[in-house]
Amino acid sequence: MAIPHPIPNTLADLIAERFRALGEPMRIRILDHLRDGPASVGAIAVALGTSQQNVSKHLALLHSMGIVGRERRGNATIYEISDQTVFDMCEHVCGGLQRHLAEIQALVSGEVAR
Repeated sequence: MAIPHPIPNTLADLIAERFRALGEPMRIRILDHLRDGPASVGAIAVALGTSQQNVSKHLALLHSMGIVGRERRGNATIYEISDQTVFDMCEHVCGGLQRHLAEIQALVSGEVAR
């Protein structure tokens, strides 16, 4: 699906909202943890060395954005990735970071023609 150009204001707002949701390092860490499979708030909190309250807060936002899904199992709420495209975005960002770092490394080591 092609993105319209120019991007309508409403769509720009939605895109920015998605980026804001992913713009918090703890949320990226939570999503990375969920790559291994569904997990409870408690298990995520222990794995990431943070509080259940902190994890719950971030998961609630990710859930409201449709990025993660949740299911009640007994007393626990289990979360899982519901929008795999977040990892596509991360791959693109990481690729851009690698290219940028390679350019900086080339500059620092003097490999770029002057």
